[in-house]
Amino acid sequence: MIDVLYFAWVRERIGLPKERLETEAETVAALVEELKAREERYAAAFADLTALRVAVDQELTDWDAPLAGAREVAFFPPMTGG
Repeated sequence: MIDVLYFAWVRERIGLPKERLETEAETVAALVEELKAREERYAAAFADLTALRVAVDQELTDWDAPLAGAREVAFFPPMTGG
């Protein structure tokens, strides 16, 4: 089981702040493909991965990051300064 957290407009599009999933995905990208296949709202949220960042166990990472042993994946828009 893995906890998947959604922040900002990702949460708004999906309609959930977080969920606990059973997944066979080996990478973040594979998890995203699983999510996109679930429902249209996930497909919409993950339509443009360049507009998203991802963290695995609270460490900023890339889409090809492995999920083996991970407890948490978080998706969020890039942070802006100002």
